[in-house]
Amino acid sequence: MAHTNTDSNGPYLIGVDGGGTSCRATLLAGPNARYDVVLGPANVSTDFDAALDTINAALAQLAERAGLGMADLAQAHAHLGLAGVMNTAIANRVAAHLPFPQAQVTDDRPTTIAGALGEVDGALAAIGTGSFIGRQVAGQIHGVGGWGFYIGDQASGAWLLRRCLEEVMLAVDGFAAHTELSRAILKEHGDDPGQIVLFSLNSQPADYARLARDVVAAAEAGDPLGARLMQEGAAYIRRALDVVGWTGSEAFCLTGGLGPAYARWLNLPSIAPKGTALDGALALAARAAGVVL
Repeated sequence: MAHTNTDSNGPYLIGVDGGGTSCRATLLAGPNARYDVVLGPANVSTDFDAALDTINAALAQLAERAGLGMADLAQAHAHLGLAGVMNTAIANRVAAHLPFPQAQVTDDRPTTIAGALGEVDGALAAIGTGSFIGRQVAGQIHGVGGWGFYIGDQASGAWLLRRCLEEVMLAVDGFAAHTELSRAILKEHGDDPGQIVLFSLNSQPADYARLARDVVAAAEAGDPLGARLMQEGAAYIRRALDVVGWTGSEAFCLTGGLGPAYARWLNLPSIAPKGTALDGALALAARAAGVVL
C-alpha cells in the first residue's frame, strides 16, 4: 500500500490505551489536529461492560472535541491496546461493540512495543507490576509472558516480592540462612511468619509490587537474597529474549517501573523508550492505514 501523509481530508487515526487504572485515547484528524481524552479503568477482563462503556465514552468525547459526529469516525483506522484481551475471541467481542469497522483490538503488548521502539527493530522488556518481553522486526510484533501474577509475570514487581516471601519462609524453616533482607521483612510483619501467610492470602499483585522496591534496594546494597532474586529475574529476561529471537545487534529497551532496575543485572546496552503505549496504538493504526505519521 502506498504511504501518504495525513491531512485534513486524510484518514482519521485513533489510538486507545486501556488498562486497570485509566483509559487514554487520542484522535488524529490532521497534521495539526490532535485530541486527547483520559478516563477511568478499561480492563476488559475485570469488567467487560464497564470497560466498553468507558472506551465508547472516550471515543464520543474525542469526536465532540474535534467537532465531529460519531458517524464521521466510521471510517477511522483505530488500534486499541487493552489490558485483559487474552485471545482472539475477546478481541472480536470488543470490536463488535465499537462504532467503526476498521479497528484492530489487541492486548497492550503490541502497543507498548511499538511505542517504545518506534519503527526500529529490536526487543523490549516491560517490567512493572506484571511483565512481558517482546520483539519487533519489520513492523511485525511478537511477545511472550504477561500471563498474570498467579501463573506468569516472571521478573515483575509482584513476582519479585512473592519469591522473596517464599525464600523468607524457607529461612524460617531452616532451609537457608537469614539475610538482612529476610530479617527486615520478618520484622515488618511483627516477626510473625503467620502474618506473612495472611498477607499472601489477602493481597493483590499491586500490593506485592509496592514492596518490591525493598528487594531491589537490598540487592543494590549487596544483600545475598536480594541479589539472587534480581539475578533470577534477569535470567528469565535473557531466556525470553532468546525465545523471541532477539539478536544483540538489535535495539533493546527496558521499560516499566522496575525495568531500569534490571539494567545492571542484565549488562546489556539499552535505549530509552521512544514513546508510550498510546503512541504505539497510534503508530499501529497508522501502519494499518498506510499512513506515515
